[in-house]
Amino acid sequence: MAGPEIRADIVDVYVFRRVGPVAVEFLQMRRAQGALTGTWHPVMGHCDGDETAAQTAVRELAEETSYSTARGLMGLWQIESLNSYFLASHNTIVLSPCFAAQVRPDVEPTLDASHDDYRWVKRDHVDRTFLWPGQRQAISQIMRDIVPTDSPVAAMLRIDLDGATPA
Repeated sequence: MAGPEIRADIVDVYVFRRVGPVAVEFLQMRRAQGALTGTWHPVMGHCDGDETAAQTAVRELAEETSYSTARGLMGLWQIESLNSYFLASHNTIVLSPCFAAQVRPDVEPTLDASHDDYRWVKRDHVDRTFLWPGQRQAISQIMRDIVPTDSPVAAMLRIDLDGATPA
């Protein structure tokens, strides 16, 4: 095979909560194992079988944080950009669909074994705490298109959670 492999089976889910009338915080979890041990990330995961990207987002969100429609998940939106990056160690270009998940501010995550800590990051600290440019870009898009209550596109980007729940 010439050139790098292209993969699109990983999703990113940016969990946010409203804290007050205008303040927004984003969830980061610290990796407990693997190549990126000790680094902070949003929810990330691989598609299983023939899952859709939205189904993967809902499943990974529940697995990594325990957020679900029964436990704090208020809404899910697609973000109209892909997080794209190159992994030289795997000679792979990754194209990762991104999602935004709003959770209730009074429900804290319960982490899975792949994470050992979490923190809520205020919007004005995102540029210093999110490691990758694509992550910061996704958060800017969430703040522009999803968070405002008068957003003209938020309703079009919202995902029906019943249809996104894996069968």
